[in-house]
Amino acid sequence: MYVAAMVIPVPADRMDAYRRWAIRSADIFRRYGCIEIIEAEGDAVPRGKATDFWRAVDARADETIVVAWQIWPSKEALAEAEGRMHADGALDTDDEIPFDASRLILGCFAPFSVMGRE
Repeated sequence: MYVAAMVIPVPADRMDAYRRWAIRSADIFRRYGCIEIIEAEGDAVPRGKATDFWRAVDARADETIVVAWQIWPSKEALAEAEGRMHADGALDTDDEIPFDASRLILGCFAPFSVMGRE
Protein backbone atom coordinates (compact mmCIF):
# COMPACT_ATOMS: atom_id res chain seq x y z
CA MET A 1 0.00 0.00 0.00
CA TYR A 2 1.16 3.52 -0.83
CA VAL A 3 -0.57 6.82 0.02
CA ALA A 4 -0.62 10.07 -1.94
CA ALA A 5 -2.04 12.88 0.22
CA MET A 6 -3.06 16.44 -0.64
CA VAL A 7 -4.15 19.57 1.18
CA ILE A 8 -6.02 21.93 -1.14
CA PRO A 9 -7.44 25.44 -0.62
CA VAL A 10 -10.69 25.60 -2.59
CA PRO A 11 -12.74 28.78 -3.03
CA ALA A 12 -16.06 28.19 -1.28
CA ASP A 13 -17.97 29.34 -4.35
CA ARG A 14 -16.09 26.74 -6.47
CA MET A 15 -16.83 23.67 -4.30
CA ASP A 16 -19.46 22.32 -6.73
CA ALA A 17 -16.96 22.63 -9.59
CA TYR A 18 -14.32 21.02 -7.38
CA ARG A 19 -16.62 18.07 -6.59
CA ARG A 20 -17.24 17.49 -10.31
CA TRP A 21 -13.49 17.78 -11.01
CA ALA A 22 -12.70 15.32 -8.17
CA ILE A 23 -15.23 12.75 -9.40
CA ARG A 24 -13.85 12.97 -12.96
CA SER A 25 -10.30 12.64 -11.64
CA ALA A 26 -11.20 9.67 -9.43
CA ASP A 27 -12.64 7.83 -12.44
CA ILE A 28 -9.35 8.32 -14.27
CA PHE A 29 -7.18 7.25 -11.30
CA ARG A 30 -9.34 4.15 -10.78
CA ARG A 31 -8.84 3.11 -14.40
CA TYR A 32 -5.09 3.35 -13.83
CA GLY A 33 -5.04 1.24 -10.66
CA CYS A 34 -5.86 3.50 -7.72
CA ILE A 35 -7.55 1.42 -5.01
CA GLU A 36 -9.34 4.17 -3.11
CA ILE A 37 -9.70 7.94 -3.04
CA ILE A 38 -11.09 10.02 -0.20
CA GLU A 39 -11.95 13.70 -0.71
CA ALA A 40 -12.99 15.53 2.46
CA GLU A 41 -14.16 19.13 2.84
CA GLY A 42 -13.08 20.89 6.01
CA ASP A 43 -15.77 20.83 8.67
CA ALA A 44 -13.80 21.59 11.83
CA VAL A 45 -10.38 22.91 10.86
CA PRO A 46 -9.02 24.96 13.76
CA ARG A 47 -6.56 27.75 13.39
CA GLY A 48 -3.40 27.01 15.34
CA LYS A 49 -0.98 29.23 17.22
CA ALA A 50 2.17 28.04 15.42
CA THR A 51 0.87 26.35 12.26
CA ASP A 52 -2.29 24.87 10.78
CA PHE A 53 -3.86 23.73 7.50
CA TRP A 54 -4.93 27.31 6.68
CA ARG A 55 -1.39 28.69 6.81
CA ALA A 56 0.10 25.63 5.17
CA VAL A 57 -1.75 26.42 1.93
CA ASP A 58 -2.05 30.19 2.45
CA ALA A 59 -5.85 29.82 2.47
CA ARG A 60 -7.88 32.96 2.07
CA ALA A 61 -11.02 33.96 3.98
CA ASP A 62 -13.28 32.81 1.12
CA GLU A 63 -11.67 29.36 0.82
CA THR A 64 -12.24 26.04 2.49
CA ILE A 65 -9.68 23.32 3.13
CA VAL A 66 -10.00 20.01 1.29
CA VAL A 67 -7.93 17.03 2.34
CA ALA A 68 -7.64 14.19 -0.14
CA TRP A 69 -5.74 10.96 -0.23
CA GLN A 70 -5.30 8.16 -2.69
CA ILE A 71 -4.45 4.58 -1.84
CA TRP A 72 -2.29 2.83 -4.44
CA PRO A 73 -1.09 -0.78 -4.41
CA SER A 74 2.54 0.35 -4.21
CA LYS A 75 4.92 3.22 -4.91
CA GLU A 76 5.85 1.51 -8.15
CA ALA A 77 2.18 1.18 -9.18
CA LEU A 78 1.65 4.91 -8.68
CA ALA A 79 4.81 5.80 -10.63
CA GLU A 80 3.80 3.49 -13.47
CA ALA A 81 0.23 4.86 -13.51
CA GLU A 82 1.47 8.47 -13.57
CA GLY A 83 3.70 7.67 -16.53
CA ARG A 84 0.84 5.99 -18.40
CA MET A 85 -1.66 8.76 -17.58
CA HIS A 86 0.70 11.42 -18.95
CA ALA A 87 1.61 9.35 -22.01
CA ASP A 88 -2.06 8.58 -22.72
CA GLY A 89 -3.13 12.19 -22.15
CA ALA A 90 -5.68 10.96 -19.60
CA LEU A 91 -5.14 14.03 -17.41
CA ASP A 92 -5.30 16.53 -20.28
CA THR A 93 -8.39 18.72 -20.15
CA ASP A 94 -9.58 22.11 -21.23
CA ASP A 95 -11.53 22.42 -17.97
CA GLU A 96 -10.26 25.00 -15.53
CA ILE A 97 -8.88 23.55 -12.31
CA PRO A 98 -11.24 24.93 -9.62
CA PHE A 99 -8.48 25.94 -7.18
CA ASP A 100 -5.04 27.53 -7.14
CA ALA A 101 -2.84 24.51 -7.84
CA SER A 102 0.29 26.45 -6.88
CA ARG A 103 -0.84 26.28 -3.22
CA LEU A 104 -1.74 22.57 -3.20
CA ILE A 105 0.42 20.47 -0.91
CA LEU A 106 1.22 16.95 -2.14
CA GLY A 107 3.16 14.23 -0.42
CA CYS A 108 3.50 10.48 -0.88
CA PHE A 109 3.87 8.15 2.08
CA ALA A 110 4.79 4.55 2.84
CA PRO A 111 2.50 3.33 5.66
CA PHE A 112 4.11 1.75 8.69
CA SER A 113 0.90 1.14 10.66
CA VAL A 114 -2.59 0.50 9.32
CA MET A 115 -5.73 -0.08 11.38
CA GLY A 116 -9.00 -1.20 9.84
CA ARG A 117 -7.67 -2.65 6.59
CA GLU A 118 -6.44 -6.03 5.58
